[in-house]
Amino acid sequence: MFLPLLLILLCYATPGVAAENLPEKLHEQGRWQALLHINQGTTWRNRGRSYVDDEAFFLNDQGQRDARSELTASARALAPAGTEARCRFPARYRFLKQQLDWPQDGGLAHCHDYLEWRQAMPDSRVVLVFPAAYLNSPSSMFGHTLLRIDSDRDEDGVWLSQAVNFGAAVGDDDNSILYVYRGLAGGYPGYFSIVPYVRKIQDYAHLENREMWEYHLNLNSEERAWLLDHLWELQSIEFDYLFLDENCSFRLLELIDLARPDAGLMSDFRMAEVPVDTVRNLQQAGFIAGREYRPSKAGELAHLIAPLDAREQRLALVLSRNPDKAREAAYQNLPEATRHQVARVAYEHLRLQQRIGERDPARARDSLALLQLINTHKSPGQAPLTPPPPPEEGHGTKLLSLAGGIENDNGFGELQYRMTYHDWLDNPAGFLEGAAIEVFNLRLRKTEQRDLQLEQLDLVTVRSLAPRNRFMKPVSWYVNGGLDRRFIEDKRQLTRQIQGGPGLSWRTGPVQPYVFAAARAENNSAHNPLVSTAAGLSTGALWYAKHFQLGLAAESFYFHNDDRQYRTSATINLPLGRHQALRASLQRDGGRERAATELRLAWRYYFD
Repeated sequence: MFLPLLLILLCYATPGVAAENLPEKLHEQGRWQALLHINQGTTWRNRGRSYVDDEAFFLNDQGQRDARSELTASARALAPAGTEARCRFPARYRFLKQQLDWPQDGGLAHCHDYLEWRQAMPDSRVVLVFPAAYLNSPSSMFGHTLLRIDSDRDEDGVWLSQAVNFGAAVGDDDNSILYVYRGLAGGYPGYFSIVPYVRKIQDYAHLENREMWEYHLNLNSEERAWLLDHLWELQSIEFDYLFLDENCSFRLLELIDLARPDAGLMSDFRMAEVPVDTVRNLQQAGFIAGREYRPSKAGELAHLIAPLDAREQRLALVLSRNPDKAREAAYQNLPEATRHQVARVAYEHLRLQQRIGERDPARARDSLALLQLINTHKSPGQAPLTPPPPPEEGHGTKLLSLAGGIENDNGFGELQYRMTYHDWLDNPAGFLEGAAIEVFNLRLRKTEQRDLQLEQLDLVTVRSLAPRNRFMKPVSWYVNGGLDRRFIEDKRQLTRQIQGGPGLSWRTGPVQPYVFAAARAENNSAHNPLVSTAAGLSTGALWYAKHFQLGLAAESFYFHNDDRQYRTSATINLPLGRHQALRASLQRDGGRERAATELRLAWRYYFD
């Protein structure tokens, strides 16, 4: 009787003994650190601890800050056969089984929910999907990244695919301003979600304006299994969500780092991580096996419109509103190839309008009539749309610049640092022309008469020029907030300010003129009253030439206290390869009592 009882006690004691005798450095292994979301490239807030902000993820009270304690607790919980902890943490169990050579004891066979989920999940391919930036949505200003997991049972690799997304849990009542503030300062929890890819694509309400890039990752079957097992562990687990570091890009890099920890994806210190940085990191680490481009619906329509002259474009617009106009001479007298092109533009324009608005039976009938009209003509053929430079081939998202110049008769030197991302006149390759997003744009200036002083600090600047044409009438807009120097009475004073407004923009070849109706509020101790408000106008034009970018700008504000400010400028940017540029500018800045003219030359260096 004593011997069987002793054997039973030894069996139950074995897991505890195994847990206490773990290898000395096992908790420092890359994959274990990745399973806990501890990495060497952590941001300043998370040095030495897990990014997970959910107690349910840890089996030890100190697990968030102590990887060894969490390893010990995991070994104790996962070693016994048939334990529920194995079903909760299949990736941890797999790691410990491999490292500690645990016996074959049924493994995860009792985990019916997990096994059913794994059976339903596709696992043949992993694709990083990059919907490009869309400035009219605060959550998409920098673009977005998600993973698509494909099934080999789906020839197109989409209809059975699942999308892996990380995003903020935003309240229904949060407006865009609150969303931007909490996204920058903190306040939103973030969660992983897995949904059918087709449904995720439908979530992009403005997909008609968003290009998509797809990057096929060369993960093998074992690496894909690690990724999927860990996704199971992350269901309903809370993280912090912030725009500039703990965002979708950072979280997806952590996932892929778990699949292949020796690649060192998370080894560098990270700050202001934006979606394009994810693509670049994966490319540099050798993860990307192929790339595909999917143009936006608006881009496809613009490509179809390009061969038509003004009269033919007007006719296409008329047809999109009334397909019966195809019976009239204006359409019938066109060459057959042109009739086909006009009808196709009308059809695609109408389809685009249907995507934007609610379904309308009358529009559906018109759409069918136009499709039938297209099929009565022989297609002339058209060269496919040429993909633009991919986002990963653009300049670095951070900027360091050295400048010198003359303000009136005084020389100055200047240092500039921009945390992220891109301005109107930076090299547009890989970026959206007419779009600018700048975060923490700092300029320090030293003059012959003055010590080093703050010249400008833009906390956030967003400018969106959406060109208008016969077929689309978008509204442009801009907002800027921070510190800058303006003339107050007869002195240039540092003011705290916020300004912005709606506008209109057009595009003629490489030239893009614009105009904004603007409002401004600023504060300075010299102000009376303390906060001054103004209305004004901002106008200009951008010229995106092949080898340079040119900008002309003028703005004027009239304040309620009868003060006036104006600024005019001409700027040329000359890219020197991908990561350097020379920029020269001539600027006139003034108020009612005094003005200054500034000539400035800057060397600009872009990096990640």
